Amino acid sequence: MKIVSTIRSAMKRYRDSNPELDYLNEATSCADLECREREITRGRFRNQRRMGF
Repeated sequence: MKIVSTIRSAMKRYRDSNPELDYLNEATSCADLECREREITRGRFRNQRRMGF
């Protein structure tokens, strides 16, 4: 049963992650942040959500 709990905890971490926020937090300047925000608005992560990621 330890395998099941390990898989559940791994899936929970993956589900609770927010790739958009992680991507924005990696910005190195205000200009970089603005560019990243525009990329997200244009749909950088949209396809991944449809696929269930």
